[in-house]
Amino acid sequence: MIENMIEFQGITYKYTSIEEEKEIERYAIKGIDLEVRKGEFLVILGHNGSGKSTLAKHINALLLPTEGKVMVAGLDTLDSNNLWKIRSKAGMVFQNPDNQLVATIVEEDVAFGPENLGIEPKEIRRRVDESLERVGMSEYKRHAPHLLSGGQKQRIAIAGVLAMKPDCVVFDEPTAMLDPSGRRDVMKNIKELNKKYGMTIVLITHYMDEAAEADRIVVVDDGKIIIEGTPRKVFSKVETMKKIGLDVPQVTELAYELEKSGINISTEILNVDEMVDVLCQLK
Repeated sequence: MIENMIEFQGITYKYTSIEEEKEIERYAIKGIDLEVRKGEFLVILGHNGSGKSTLAKHINALLLPTEGKVMVAGLDTLDSNNLWKIRSKAGMVFQNPDNQLVATIVEEDVAFGPENLGIEPKEIRRRVDESLERVGMSEYKRHAPHLLSGGQKQRIAIAGVLAMKPDCVVFDEPTAMLDPSGRRDVMKNIKELNKKYGMTIVLITHYMDEAAEADRIVVVDDGKIIIEGTPRKVFSKVETMKKIGLDVPQVTELAYELEKSGINISTEILNVDEMVDVLCQLK
C-alpha cells in the first residue's frame, strides 16, 4: 500500500539560458527531498524565483528532474510510459483560468479532459455533472465560459481537472488573478475537495491567510526547503519569514510585536478569533 502520493527524492533541476552569447546554467531546485502523504493539504510558499512553481511542475511531469527522482502514486516521472497515468492521477490548475478553458460552453469544457482519456460518453456525462456540482457551478453548465467572472472561470477550470478523476490536484497560485469574493469561493472549493473528498492538495500561494488553512507548509528559498511544519510552527518564525521576503498572517505578526514589547502572549496565533481569546485571558 502506497502511503505517499508524491515523493521527491533528492531532486535537482537546472535550466540553461543564453546571456551575452554565453550559455549560463542556473539551478532552480537544489537537492530537495519531500514526501506528500495521501489526503494531505500541503502549501508551498516562497517568493518569486524561489523554485516553488518549478517544484510543482515536476508533480505531473511538466518538468523532469535533472538529478534525483519524482514518484507520483508510485510511478516514476522519468519513465515516459507513465506519463498519461501520472497526468490522470495528478491534475494541475494554473493562475490564469483563461489559459485552461478551451470550449465555448461550460459543460463541453469540463468534458474535454475525459474525452481525451477515451472515457465512454455516458461516464463523461456523469463526471461532468458531478464535477460541476462539486464546485457549485451546475446552473452554469450551458453558459459561455468567457462571460463568467474570474472566480467562476477558475471553478470551471477546477471542474475540468476533477472530471479526469485525479487523486491529487496541484494548484499554482489559483487565486492570484481573482477579487476577494472569487478567492474565497475557490479556497472554499479547494478545502472541500480535501476534507470532504479526501483529495491530496498541493497549493502554491502568496496569500498567507490561504496558507494558514493547510495541514503542513513547506517554505522554499533559493531552490531549497528552509522551513517545514504546521502553519502554527512556520508562521511563528516571523523573523526568518521576513528575512526571505515573505509575510505572515497579520494577527501572527501582531502577536509577535506584542511579545517583543514584553507582553506574555503566544506567537502561534493564526486568526482573529484566537487573538481575541488570548487577549481576553491576559491579566
